[in-house]
Amino acid sequence: MKAISARVTRGLAIGSNVLAADNSGARIVRITGVKHGKTKKARQQYAKVGDWVKVTVKAGKPDMRGLLFDAVIIRQRKSYRRLTGERVCFEDNAVALLKDEKGNPKGTQIKGPVAREIHERWKEVAKIADFVL
Repeated sequence: MKAISARVTRGLAIGSNVLAADNSGARIVRITGVKHGKTKKARQQYAKVGDWVKVTVKAGKPDMRGLLFDAVIIRQRKSYRRLTGERVCFEDNAVALLKDEKGNPKGTQIKGPVAREIHERWKEVAKIADFVL
């Protein structure tokens, strides 16, 4: 995965319930794992903006409930620092579901803002966003 130009802090733990911000059919999902995560041995993994995570659908369309999907974290409440010195935080934690390993999004639009770091690593996801912050 491509590096992002920010010092992103640990924002979400495994087991966190987050909002699905796209129109794929899921509303609330739970983080079950972090793909390509970087943690110390014997420490629980964490997720941050731009990370590729595995999620299960907790609320949404009945045919999607309980299924496992790949997703990208597009917003986090915990503030993080960009290289310009500014601090960035959002009102909620949100993900966008992916339909394949290449990073193509499952939905066709994303509600709400998307972090600029997503545009650096996941260009296909940032294309369908309302605006990039």
